Amino acid sequence: MLIDTYGRVATDLRVSLTDRCNLRCTYCMPEEGLQWLAKPDLLTDDEIVRLIDIAVTSLGIEEVRFTGGEPLLRPGLVGIVERVAALEPRPQMSLTTNGIGLRRTAGALKAAGLDRVNVSLDTLRPDVFKTLTRRDRHKDVLEGLEAAREAGLTPVKVNSVLMPGLNDDEAPDLLAWAVEHDYELRFIEQMPLDAQHGWKREGMITAGDILASLRTRFELTAEGSDQRGSAPAERWLVDGGPHRVGVIASVTRPFCSACDRTRLTADGQVRTCLFATEETDLRAALRSDAPDEEIARIWRLAMWGKKAGAGLDDPSFVQPDRPMSAIGG
Repeated sequence: MLIDTYGRVATDLRVSLTDRCNLRCTYCMPEEGLQWLAKPDLLTDDEIVRLIDIAVTSLGIEEVRFTGGEPLLRPGLVGIVERVAALEPRPQMSLTTNGIGLRRTAGALKAAGLDRVNVSLDTLRPDVFKTLTRRDRHKDVLEGLEAAREAGLTPVKVNSVLMPGLNDDEAPDLLAWAVEHDYELRFIEQMPLDAQHGWKREGMITAGDILASLRTRFELTAEGSDQRGSAPAERWLVDGGPHRVGVIASVTRPFCSACDRTRLTADGQVRTCLFATEETDLRAALRSDAPDEEIARIWRLAMWGKKAGAGLDDPSFVQPDRPMSAIGG
């Protein structure tokens, strides 16, 4: 079991498979990209599967989410999914992607055992997409979403970040589109995880702003905390249901007290929080032939030291030195 001093138990593992990405989203990284991890620093496929095996069989992990960077850039992704699906007990598996490569991989991922996907899409306007991501790939994302739905990677969830002056007027249009295509839309407040450290609380689009905008066109009924559990998104029924919309308000409505996550970076570091400034090295233990029991012990010790909250409301908050692309969202 992965438990901390506040009694929270981690059952959800986020695994970053690569720090690389084929987009350059303005809220994540600079236009020229980042200095990528060297290949020897990355966990191998075997090391990733071994760590997930330890997490599932010895530490109580029930859900595994593959992230990046962009996880579809990982050459061995389908094989990793297939091997994790064979574990006993079998964890639930999902993947967070920008959707560009989903058209060609959705069927293979479903056949390998992936349960569902989260796809990032911030706008319905191709020109705004190009401005936000610095790439002209809007059509590819839409086709990837359709391929995921057709392959049965459902519910297909769409993650959207609203940025002032770019797409902050699109919330109602995005929701109408998601309802039409049977996607579950989730808005995410912009978080201080950009490589340029340009995030500012002032002017950010808040959960309150998003809900006010949605209510100009839709009736929203709160789903309730008993339905939410430890999920990061607060959810509302749209016009009485069955469709739902969620808001992940990491900045203005933090949900740290219910957090059930542990994170593994692409280079084998445990992060107890997305906003943590400290990491615990599991790669060194793996490569020094430590037994599974020792690796599990190190992981438990890391989680025992998890802080009470992210501290975003603390004036002394220090932004993590790794951008979201290197941590895994």
